[in-house]
Amino acid sequence: MLAVSTTVPQEIIFWILAVSMAGAALRVVTTKNIVHAALYLMVVLAGVAAQYILLAGEYIAVVQVLVYIGAVLVLVLFGIFLTRAPIGHSGDLDNDQRWLAGIVSLFLFGMLGYILNDAFHRDKLTITHVQGIGAVGDSFFSTYVIPFEVVSVLLLAALVGAIVIARRD
Repeated sequence: MLAVSTTVPQEIIFWILAVSMAGAALRVVTTKNIVHAALYLMVVLAGVAAQYILLAGEYIAVVQVLVYIGAVLVLVLFGIFLTRAPIGHSGDLDNDQRWLAGIVSLFLFGMLGYILNDAFHRDKLTITHVQGIGAVGDSFFSTYVIPFEVVSVLLLAALVGAIVIARRD
């Protein structure tokens, strides 16, 4: 009898998500329509949430959806619409440095791979202690309360800035 491992379906789903996220991330930086770029970014962020679900991190997946897709991406879209950015294709936003950017990104990818391989030497991570959601909430409102509030003020300042820029006097 042929036994199927439980990791095979997870690996298939992982690779489907990874390829779709990589394709959407490539489209984020290559599309000339800024609204389409924001929507491709939404696909990438939703893929990250799906990856968290594969890792059995449902709480982090929900936070990913609420914070990044629900707040940050909506803030980006509001900024686009409030500043009346050009929505169609713009030829003047392109330059001839794509090859240089590709070479630099391949160099950075190779260096990152080398550094990670040198640092970990194919070691496997072992999870020794899993904290519950209560510990995450406690750390948000005790240890990391200042960075949490700074990010919220920064997002509020970005929204107010977009409204000020978009206002006509």
